[in-house]
Amino acid sequence: MKNKNDGLTRRDFIRNSATYAMTAFFLSSIMPFKLRASTDVPKRAKAVIEIWLWGGPPHLETFDPKPDAGAEYNGNKKAIKTNVKEMKISEYMPKLAKIADKYSIIRSMTHGINGHETATYIMQTGRKAGGRLVYPSVGAVVGMLKGYDHGYKKQIPPYVVLTRPKGRFSEIGFLPHRYMPFVTGGDPARTPFTVDGIVVRGLTRKRQEQRRKMLTNIDSMGKLLPDNKVLKKFDKDSDKAYGLILGDAGKVFDLSQESKATRKRYGMNRLGQACLQARRLIEDGVVYVTVNAQGWDTHKRHFSAMDRKMPELDQGLSALLTDLDERGLLDSTIVWCGGEFGRTPKIQTKAPWNGGRSHYGKCFSMLVAGGGFKGGKVIGASDENGENVAERPVTPVDFFASMYELLGIDPEGPMPNSPGKGAKIMPGAKNKLTELYKSPGAKK
Repeated sequence: MKNKNDGLTRRDFIRNSATYAMTAFFLSSIMPFKLRASTDVPKRAKAVIEIWLWGGPPHLETFDPKPDAGAEYNGNKKAIKTNVKEMKISEYMPKLAKIADKYSIIRSMTHGINGHETATYIMQTGRKAGGRLVYPSVGAVVGMLKGYDHGYKKQIPPYVVLTRPKGRFSEIGFLPHRYMPFVTGGDPARTPFTVDGIVVRGLTRKRQEQRRKMLTNIDSMGKLLPDNKVLKKFDKDSDKAYGLILGDAGKVFDLSQESKATRKRYGMNRLGQACLQARRLIEDGVVYVTVNAQGWDTHKRHFSAMDRKMPELDQGLSALLTDLDERGLLDSTIVWCGGEFGRTPKIQTKAPWNGGRSHYGKCFSMLVAGGGFKGGKVIGASDENGENVAERPVTPVDFFASMYELLGIDPEGPMPNSPGKGAKIMPGAKNKLTELYKSPGAKK
């Protein structure tokens, strides 16, 4: 049985790998889709890390503080200076304040949707809910267009989610199941140990092989139907899954290979260690990684929750950006951090909320860095209380179209595998973030 203190157990990993293997490893029957690149945009990005703050982070306590709005809005929280002149962020983020030149802030994100499911859908796909087609998430699209059909040769799937599924919507939409993300499960903050280079949770390689042999011996169905095509395919997929776990590819998930200092730098918590795991995956060649950071739906006791969660975000995200930069990976890796919406600027003080913030899709903030995006910039602005977009509105379509362009993908190009005629990857952007695009060779 899995102990409640265990992290990514071998059982978790094998189950998740087998599930993915049965749907994702066989790609040879699909005709490759030729990418249409935007000719007027310098291609910079090779990969994406998405820090998804599941539930909706507050813009006033993150990237759009309002120190002059009054306690009923700001809860007496202050804004602090950063290493970029005239850019201020919340006092909750002193580490990120020191490296503001590495990222930019969008303070005028908007879609006007306050429901989790529909807001998540638009912030993951760029499409409004309710249409005839269910569109895939940006992670699935990038994994498809940068994956196995386009030169990706890693055994680790091209799209990985750490550590829990996002839920609330179908990540692949109308795409085939082979484009589902590989969701790891577990908690990377629980320090693993290694036997013969393999991460284990109380199971040695020998013990694992014995269990596999036992399963083979009791496989009466396989013995009765040795030529069954379905069972043969299942066995073949299982072999690939075991190969992933027991082979060299699985070592990328072994955080014990990192120094104690590096692990502490990110923070010994689920979010911090997931950020470290994301860096390892990108360094290994994975093209899209989502860190699904849950617990941001703070309807009640909002500030006590922020006292716990914001230091983890500040440490983990700042370490990730700095580490990527030091390793020469930030310029080719887009990092974006946000949620499905923001939180209501005016604090809900009465019972039963007792100082909470509700859903707010009218105006919210997002951080973006790397991969061809400039650092040290602020895009757009909200009004004095953070309730409305005051200038330069940015929609999810605008952001995703910009990201696709920097990945070398034409947002107006045809969407592969679409059941509808004329479906495009990300059409209709009106305010792409072109002022944030770096020129080739630019350092900032």
